[in-house]
Amino acid sequence: MGSIAETAVVSPIAENRDGLELSVVMPCLNEAATVGICVKKAIAALEQHGIRGEVIIADNGSTDGSQELAREMGARVVNVERRGYGSALQSGIAAARGEFVLMGDADDTYDFSQLNEFVAKLREGYDLVMGNRFQGKIMPGAMPPLHRYLGNPVLTGLGRLFFKSPVSDFHCGLRAFRKEAIEGLGLRTMGMEFASEMIVKATAFGLRVTEIPTTLSADRRDRAPHLRTWRDGWRHLRFLLLYSPRWLFLYPGIALFTLGVLLNAFLLPGPRRIGNVVFDIHTLLFGAMAILLGFQSAIFATFTKVFAISEGLLPEDPRLTRMFRYATLEVGLIVGFLLILAGAGAWVLGLEYWRTQQFGALDSEKTLRIVIPGMVCFTLGFQVILSSFFLSVLGMSRR
Repeated sequence: MGSIAETAVVSPIAENRDGLELSVVMPCLNEAATVGICVKKAIAALEQHGIRGEVIIADNGSTDGSQELAREMGARVVNVERRGYGSALQSGIAAARGEFVLMGDADDTYDFSQLNEFVAKLREGYDLVMGNRFQGKIMPGAMPPLHRYLGNPVLTGLGRLFFKSPVSDFHCGLRAFRKEAIEGLGLRTMGMEFASEMIVKATAFGLRVTEIPTTLSADRRDRAPHLRTWRDGWRHLRFLLLYSPRWLFLYPGIALFTLGVLLNAFLLPGPRRIGNVVFDIHTLLFGAMAILLGFQSAIFATFTKVFAISEGLLPEDPRLTRMFRYATLEVGLIVGFLLILAGAGAWVLGLEYWRTQQFGALDSEKTLRIVIPGMVCFTLGFQVILSSFFLSVLGMSRR
C-alpha cells in the first residue's frame, strides 16, 4: 500500500522519482481531523505549479488512524518512534528525496498553496526561507494573545539580539530549505525548540536566509494543540541562552567584574558617604565577591564557546583563534602566579600590621582593607592557573 501511495503523488508530477525537487514534510500526532486535508492541499499545489515533489507524513505514534488517512490521500508515511516535534521533523527530513524540503504542521493552519513562493526563493539561491505570519495575516482565533503579543515577540527579539538573525518570526512552522544545507548543520534538539535551533544555526553558519509573508488560519482540530505555552516557551528560551555564551556568561560576567572593581577602587581608601548612607568594608566584601563571580562567569563563556566549536555546535570564531595566539598556557601560568604573589604580599602586609599591634586586637576596618584585596588576588590567581590548564585540554582537540 505504501508504494502505491508514493506512485499516486509522484507520477503525475515526475516520472523520475530520484529527480524530485521538493519534499513536503509534516509532523503528525493524532491529526485525523486535518491531515488528509493538508496532504490534499500540498499535492494539489505541487501539481498546479508543476513542481516535482512528494508529501511525507512523519508520524509520531498516532493512534487515531492518521497514518491510513495520509496514505489514502497520497502521502508517504514515515513512522518515528521517539516522541517530539523536532524528532519527527528530523526523521521526515532524513527520509525526504527532494533537493528542497518544505515543512509545515498537519493541523491545516498553514497555506500549502504558497509552496511555489518558497521554492522560487530557494531557486534564487537562498538556503532557508521562513514564513512570516506577522508580515502576512493572522486570522481571528489563529494565535492566542499571549503568543501573539508576548511569547513570539519576546523570543524572536532575543533571538535577533543574541544571534543577529534577520528572521522576525522565529516560530513560524511553515518554512522551506535546501536539504543538504540544513542537514549539514547537525540539528540535535528533539522538542519544539527545533524551530529555533534551525534559525540560530543557519544564521551562525552563514546560510542565506530570507522571509516571505504567510497566513496563519485557526486550528481546525477537534482537540487541544500539542503546544504547551509555558513549557515550550521555556524550552525555546533555554535553548537561546545555552546557545549564546556571550549573553549567558560573558556579558553578565563583565558587568559583575566591572562593578566589583569600581566598588573596590571606591572603598579601599576608606568609608564613603552618599547622602545618609555610609558604604564601608561590608560593601567592599560584596565588591570582592562580584569580581570573583564575574571572572568565573566570563571564563565560563570561553569554556562553553571552545567546547561548542569543538563539537560542531558553533562555527569557528576568528576572534577566539586570535586570542589563543597570545593567551597561551604559559601566559596564563605567569599571570596566575603574579596574582598569587600579589595576594600573598597583601597578607604579609596584614601580618606586619598585626605585629605592630603586638599580635593583639585589630581594627577590622584597616585589616580588612588589606586582607580582602589579598584574598581577591590570591583566588583569581588560582582561577587563572586552573582555567589555563582546562582551556589547554579543550584546545587539544582543536589542534
